[in-house]
Amino acid sequence: MKRLLSCAVLMSAIAFPLLAQTSYFVSTSGNDTTNPGTFDFPFRTIPRAITASVAGDTIYVRGGTHSYNTTINISKQGSDTSWFSLLSYPGERPFLDFSSMPISGSLRGISLSGSYWRVKGFDIYKAGDNGMHLRGHHNIVEFCSFLENNDTGLQLSNGAADNQIINCDSYFNVDPGQGNADGFAAKLDVGTGNYFYGCRAWQNSDDGYDGYLRPSNDITTTLENCWIFRNGYLKSGLPSTGNGNGFKLGGSDQQNLMHNVILKNCLAFDNRVKGFDQNNNKGSMTLYNCTGYRNGTNYSISQALAAGKVLTVVNCASLGPYGSIGAFAVQSTNSWLSPFFVDATDFVSIDTMGVRGPRKPDGNLPDLPFMHLAQGSDLIDSGTDVGLPFIGSAPDLGCFESDWPTSVDDNANVPDVFALEQNYPNPFNPSTRIRFTIPVAGLSSLRVYDVLGREVGVVLNEQVPSGTHEMDWEAVGLGSGVYFYKLDSGGRSEVKKMILLH
Repeated sequence: MKRLLSCAVLMSAIAFPLLAQTSYFVSTSGNDTTNPGTFDFPFRTIPRAITASVAGDTIYVRGGTHSYNTTINISKQGSDTSWFSLLSYPGERPFLDFSSMPISGSLRGISLSGSYWRVKGFDIYKAGDNGMHLRGHHNIVEFCSFLENNDTGLQLSNGAADNQIINCDSYFNVDPGQGNADGFAAKLDVGTGNYFYGCRAWQNSDDGYDGYLRPSNDITTTLENCWIFRNGYLKSGLPSTGNGNGFKLGGSDQQNLMHNVILKNCLAFDNRVKGFDQNNNKGSMTLYNCTGYRNGTNYSISQALAAGKVLTVVNCASLGPYGSIGAFAVQSTNSWLSPFFVDATDFVSIDTMGVRGPRKPDGNLPDLPFMHLAQGSDLIDSGTDVGLPFIGSAPDLGCFESDWPTSVDDNANVPDVFALEQNYPNPFNPSTRIRFTIPVAGLSSLRVYDVLGREVGVVLNEQVPSGTHEMDWEAVGLGSGVYFYKLDSGGRSEVKKMILLH
């Protein structure tokens, strides 16, 4: 049972962040000295707008090339009820050009040490070091790209914690020695709880994603629905002298530090050396529904972990030799295990055309046939339920869930459980999928509420047969924020939280 329903909006208040107290505007034709920062009389620079703003305010930056030769420092502190917003003006795309900066480890494009900032819709080019260096907490960086910077495109360190990096790209970053510039990095003295969703990293001189620690230990990072490819190559296409890995899951100088990494629905291909690289990480590593293709080695996770730490690899796929997974790993229904045999015919396409292509208008990744399972593949409906959404009688193997018609009765074995699962994706914009299971047929309702407990949408309110069901919901007219969805059926109820980001 699957349908698309739109929410009938019953209120217009924005739940999160709160409605802006003031909106400031920045334009290449503005003036920092004489203008008040209004739409008609904008500021010239982002730092001037930051100085004027207080928590709850929004800064809109108009399109065009904005040139800077010094770092944009963002240090002001918001709160969970009063956020700062630094946004591209709707329908426009500001290009932040730092190419006049000298190459220096202290010259980042944007240095974000503040908290509760939302930064969305910028291209950040050729900074003297990182395109953005993030060391604050509870920030959201969304729909930004980091290109040709002189070190890692976006780096989280210096205690950065509980940040979300959503639908961002990082590519062609290269440092002078070619051994440091990654696409994304949560590394060194980074904090815990950082989350990457829908990100792409390609042709960075070192790695696509790097979780190397010094001295942080026993922290957790999650990456979901991310594509990492052709790292270890330069913009010219020539090999770099960097490591050339896709997902570098951890590692440390002492080779004893623990970076607990969770990867869901992640794709690594055409990286020069390794697709998924342990790199001496001693922490727990969880890989659900990941795919490796045409990397030097697809998976390389074989060294013993610290006491109490676990390597879990479930529903993962490899086209070509998978590499090496330690005998201590908890494995289930991976493509290199019996009874599977994988070749190119299992996929709709292995042509990478379009993987660097434009994102959707909302920032989500483009829809491509690449590495999607072909109809009839034995990898379809053959996985283990790990709590991720799936279509059919069981999850597919690999990073993309197929929706081919099947003769299998999805409810042939109805579990005697009542369960409401986490929506996917989360955060989302503007649509998301909610999966639930009820043990007994009957009147069921699935409703959405804002943080004040007001009902803002009805996803479902009808008689529903027993079994597992999926509903797609589109948040029409709602503002960014935290919402709650509640399932009621058979005298039982359950509530979960979700986040809408525009």
